[in-house]
Amino acid sequence: MKHTSFKGMDCSAAQALECVGEWWSILILRDAFLGLSRFDEFQNSLGIATNSLTRRLKHLTENGLLERRIYIERPKRYEYILTEKGRDFFPVLVTLTKWGNQHLAPNGAYVQLADRLTGKLLEPILTDKQSLLAITYENVTVQPGQGATEGVLARLASSKLKMNSRG
Repeated sequence: MKHTSFKGMDCSAAQALECVGEWWSILILRDAFLGLSRFDEFQNSLGIATNSLTRRLKHLTENGLLERRIYIERPKRYEYILTEKGRDFFPVLVTLTKWGNQHLAPNGAYVQLADRLTGKLLEPILTDKQSLLAITYENVTVQPGQGATEGVLARLASSKLKMNSRG
């Protein structure tokens, strides 16, 4: 199935979606964070068709989220290891999981985060690095960045009234 490409869109969210790919890619990254690294491990965990998994792993490798390494020479077998760029996706997955637990898990959270040393449960929030202020829909606005194009400026100008007057 062919998907729409976001390569030409001047939007960081669209570019991130283009880089990560579709939903299988996010689940592959989830499993990589859980320690899976080999083709058969991903396939067993996800129940994904071989050709789809091959395409997704290739996409994630080409986009620098996973690195392919040989772990057996004959026959050649590869493992897929998270790169720094891939590890930087972790907060996105945490936020997506938190939202899913909150809104789509009627019998309670499927998984929870815990401190690695103490085992104490953690409640993820998105905060500003300097002020530690929680970042919420209610307390932020969007401003053009250094790389803002005319399209971004136009989109922000047309939405500015909505952003400032929401209630």
